[in-house]
Amino acid sequence: MNRREFMQCAALLVSGIAAGRVGLVVSEEQRHFIAGANYNASAVQYFNDAQRAVVAAVAEIIMPATDTPGANDAGVPRFIELMVADWLSVEEQDLFNAGLDDLMARAMDEYGKEFATLPQPDQLTLLEALESEASDSAWYEFGNTQRDYISDAPFICQVKELTILGFFTSEVGATQVLRYDAMPMTFDGHRELGPNDSSWATGQI
Repeated sequence: MNRREFMQCAALLVSGIAAGRVGLVVSEEQRHFIAGANYNASAVQYFNDAQRAVVAAVAEIIMPATDTPGANDAGVPRFIELMVADWLSVEEQDLFNAGLDDLMARAMDEYGKEFATLPQPDQLTLLEALESEASDSAWYEFGNTQRDYISDAPFICQVKELTILGFFTSEVGATQVLRYDAMPMTFDGHRELGPNDSSWATGQI
């Protein structure tokens, strides 16, 4: 399955679920991919235990649990591992892996401890350094439609984008953080949002 087909599957999963019995045309391969173990129940073992702990810690800093669930509550670390293993290109995987290794090395060099065991303020300091170093990346250019999904993006940008994508397309993110009506019954394109409602498409609050 190529990237375009994967995005069609993702679009179906994210926005097509509410379509119910509407006839959505997908290929047999796409149906197999959506329903199969590769997407829903894959026991991906791409990261080692140390890397997995770092990804979980970083994801929780990006999307922390407050009065609403956080990244780990939504299973985002597993989503990131699946995406890195099965969806990123080899070049993107190399960028992600190099950035992950660099973050782990910085933790040892600066604090003498594994990143995952550091107090969160120290973890945040390391991530802010990566953010500062990546600030001139094209990833930050608003409206830059020329870049691929996360192609050529620095590690910190990759992990932020995957965390946000994984969280807001999860059941937890969709139903407990965003407004979610499984069966809205009618469509009102001009319905005003309430004071505590969030929009799927715009993030408007």
